[in-house]
Amino acid sequence: MSFDPLARRDPVETNPWQGLRKFTDARIALGRTGESLPTDAVLDFGLAHAQARDAVHVPMDADAIATQLGDAGFPTLRAHSAAKERREYLVRPDYGRRLDDASREALLAARPAGPIDAVIVVADGLSAFAPSRHAVPFLKVLHERLAGWRLAPVVVALQSRVALGDEIGEIFDAEMVVMLIGERPGLSSPDSLGIYLTYRPRVGRSDAERNCISNVRPGGLDFETAAFKLHYLMENARRRQLTGVDLKDNSDDLLLGGVIPKAIPLAE
Repeated sequence: MSFDPLARRDPVETNPWQGLRKFTDARIALGRTGESLPTDAVLDFGLAHAQARDAVHVPMDADAIATQLGDAGFPTLRAHSAAKERREYLVRPDYGRRLDDASREALLAARPAGPIDAVIVVADGLSAFAPSRHAVPFLKVLHERLAGWRLAPVVVALQSRVALGDEIGEIFDAEMVVMLIGERPGLSSPDSLGIYLTYRPRVGRSDAERNCISNVRPGGLDFETAAFKLHYLMENARRRQLTGVDLKDNSDDLLLGGVIPKAIPLAE
């Protein structure tokens, strides 16, 4: 066989693990060109990094979310943390954990009469993409499971950390608070929604007193499974009157054959 120096060949050396890439969004087996990454991998990384930065800094469109919630049958209230703008929110996490004075007064005035089983908060956190894309579709699925629960209006909160829900729940004297919040973006997941459940929310609760369901999005944990897990935790939190490290999520044991049950057997 003769050697043709002008023959064109792919300059990218493939990686023998490349077949595994279909199982993960992680950047594995990218191949190489000489000692460098292939150009398409470098461009993809740059795009992912830009999307992650946008997720942190793009403001959440609270009006649009409130409108979507209203169309879906959820009454809403609005709130804002003590962080006045994004830069302050990022450098002062403590501000993001407390309401500003105007929001505190507004929520006190709008406090529902009668006992509240749960208040749901939709918050920007560190990714405005997550609540904007996933909060309303998820709540539509969850709402079907919470028939009979006494729910407060959904609070849409800006510049919010997870603990902001503690003060909102305390104002409403709710039995528990469910916080739907944008997670810190990754390079393959700029729109992951985190769900935090806290029993008897009060200012000063620690993260050890919460349960978390993470990476809720179509490319992660699907809405139906996430709603089932949250419903499982809420039912057992009410029964045992606690959340956090003492409330284990054993809901996977109920997913026999991948089928999600409608009813929630209570844990021992």
